[in-house]
Amino acid sequence: MGEQKNGIYDARTLGVPKMLLLGLQHMFAMFGATVLVPALTGLSVSATLLFAGLGTLLFHFLTKGKVPAFLGSSFAFIGGYAAIAPNGERELLPYACVGVAAAGLLYLILAALIKVFGQRKVMRFFPPIVTGPIIIAIGLTLSKSAIDNCKTNWFVALVAIVVVILANIYGRGMVKIIPIILGVVASYVLAAILGVVDFTAVKEASWIGLPVEFQDTAFAVFRDPDTSLLVTAIITIMPISLATMVEHIGDISAISSTTEQNFIEDPGLHRTLLGDGLATILASLFGAPANTTYGENTGVLSLTKVYDPRVIRIAAIFAAVISFSPKFSALISSMPAATIGGVSIVLYGMISAVGVRNLVENQTDLSKSRNIIIAALILGLSIGINYSGSIEIPIGSVTISLSGLAVGAIIGIILNAVLPLEEKAYQGLHKTYENEDDRIEKKKADTKK
Repeated sequence: MGEQKNGIYDARTLGVPKMLLLGLQHMFAMFGATVLVPALTGLSVSATLLFAGLGTLLFHFLTKGKVPAFLGSSFAFIGGYAAIAPNGERELLPYACVGVAAAGLLYLILAALIKVFGQRKVMRFFPPIVTGPIIIAIGLTLSKSAIDNCKTNWFVALVAIVVVILANIYGRGMVKIIPIILGVVASYVLAAILGVVDFTAVKEASWIGLPVEFQDTAFAVFRDPDTSLLVTAIITIMPISLATMVEHIGDISAISSTTEQNFIEDPGLHRTLLGDGLATILASLFGAPANTTYGENTGVLSLTKVYDPRVIRIAAIFAAVISFSPKFSALISSMPAATIGGVSIVLYGMISAVGVRNLVENQTDLSKSRNIIIAALILGLSIGINYSGSIEIPIGSVTISLSGLAVGAIIGIILNAVLPLEEKAYQGLHKTYENEDDRIEKKKADTKK
C-alpha cells in the first residue's frame, strides 16, 4: 500500500467495512486492561465500557477530533479505591468515585493555567530527555502485566504473538493493518479448541441490560452522606492526579511521536488535559473508573500506521454499544488472559520503541552527563518502584501512594529544571585539552622551523 509507508491519516480511503474492522481492533486492544480495573476494584464492568466510550468521544470533541487517543480505565487510581473500599464494598465505592471526580478537577485547573500562561512555559519542563525515557518507562512498566497474563498459557500467548508478527511483516493489504485482531481471533479460537475458555458467564448473561445503577454512582453518596468519609476520600485521592497529569503529558508526547504530529501544539495540551479531566469526572460520577489515554491503542497506531482519529471514535462507539449487552461483554471478558498477554507484550514493546525513537529523532545528546543522569533516574525509579511496590507517603491520617512512573517523571522534571544546561566542568576540561593540543602543535611547528 502506498499510504502505508508514511502512515494513513484518512482511513476513509480504505472504505467503511475496513474502518469498522480497524475500530474493532482498537476495542480489542483496550478491552483487557479496561475491564481489569473494575474487576480489581469492584466497579461495574458495563459502566466502565460505557464511559470509556463516551469519555473518548468527549475527548475527541474537545480536541477538535485531531488526537487519535482512546481513553480507558486508569490503573493509577486503584490505590485510591482500595484506601476507601479495601474489599470493593459496594456502599463505599461511591465515596471513592467522588474523590476521583475531585481529582479530575485538577486537570481542569492545569488546563486553564496552560491556556492563560501558554504551553511553552509548561513544556520547557518536558524536553525529549524527559519525555523520551518516560515513554520508554510506560511501555516497560506495563510489560509486567503482559508477562503475567502470558504465564497462564504460554502456548496460547505465543500463537497470538506469532500471528501478529507474521501479519504485520508479511501481510498484504488489509491483513497488514489488522494484525492485532487477527492475533486475538487465532489465539482465542485455539484456546476454545483446547478447552481453556469458560463460556458459562456468556450463557448466563442476558442480551440487553442497563450499564449503570443509581446506587453505584457518586450521586448516591448525597442521599445520606458520611461527611468524614467523604472528606477523607477527596483528600486521599485528589493528589493522585498530580502523577496522572504527568503521565498524560507523556502519553500525548508518545502519540505525537508515533503519528509525527505535534498534538501538544495543535490542538494544544490545554485541550487534551481538559478532555481527559472532564472524561474522568463524567465516568466517576456515574460509578466508572477514572479515564486515561491508553498506551495499548498507541501501540496499535505504531504497529498499523493507521493514524486517523475516526477509527478510534468507531472503537469508542463499539465500547459504548456493547456496554448495553451483558452477553457480548461476557463473551469478550471470557477471552483468555494469555491471549491478552500475547497481544499486549507486542503493543507495550512498541510504546517503548517510540520512546527510543523520540530520543533519536530529536538528536538528544547522551554524551552529556546531565542527560544521562536524568534518563537513568527516570528509568531506574519508574521500573524499579513498579516492581518493588509503590512509594507510600503518610500525611497525617492519610497515605498518598505514588507509582514508579509518577516518581520517575517527577524526579526527571525536577532534575531537568535544576541541572545546568552547560556542563562547565566538562567544558573547562575540554578546553584544557584543546589548549594542550594547540601547544603541542605549535611546538612541532617551531621545531620544523
